[in-house]
Amino acid sequence: MSSTNTLRHPDCRTAAHAEAAQVMQWLQSVPDPEIPVISIVDLGIVREVAWEGDECVVTITPTYSGCPAMQAITEDITGLLGARGIERVRVATRLAPAWTTDWMSARGREALRQYGIAPPQEKAIDVSGITRRSAVSVACPQCRSARTRLISDFGSTSCKALYRCLDCGEPFDYFKAH
Repeated sequence: MSSTNTLRHPDCRTAAHAEAAQVMQWLQSVPDPEIPVISIVDLGIVREVAWEGDECVVTITPTYSGCPAMQAITEDITGLLGARGIERVRVATRLAPAWTTDWMSARGREALRQYGIAPPQEKAIDVSGITRRSAVSVACPQCRSARTRLISDFGSTSCKALYRCLDCGEPFDYFKAH
C-alpha cells in the first residue's frame, strides 16, 4: 500500500478519513460468517486498506474463489465503516495471489483452537512458494494430545478435515493448510 493513498486525520476514531491502521483495527471486530470466533483480519482475508480520494477501499481475498460468504463480509465491512462515519466504502476483491492459511494471525489460530477447531499445524507453502509440505501431527484442540486419527478428509466445510483424539475420544475439525 502506498502511503500517498492513506490520508491522515488527527482524530482517527471518528474521522471520515481515518488512517488505514485505524480502519484495520475496526475491521478486527468483523467476524468471519462461517467461523465467527475469528475476525476477517485474523483470518487473513483483509489484504489492504487505502484511500482513493474520499473513498475508503478495503481489499479482500476470499478463502477460495467461490466463497459464499463474500457478500455477507462485504455488507459487514460497509456497515461497520459507515457506522464509524466513513460514507464512501468500496470493497475490492483480489484473487491473486490466492489466499493461504499462512496468512492467518497467531491470534486467529489461537481463537480457532479455543473454539475446538485445530488450526493449521504447518505452512501451506514452502519457502520457494512452489511445493506443499507434507502434513504433520494434528494436536487435539481439547486436550492437546498428539495422538489423533484422521476420520475423514472432509469435515463440516471443505477447508476442514475430521479427526478424533485417541486420548480424550473427542472428534474435532482440523482447519487444513492450503
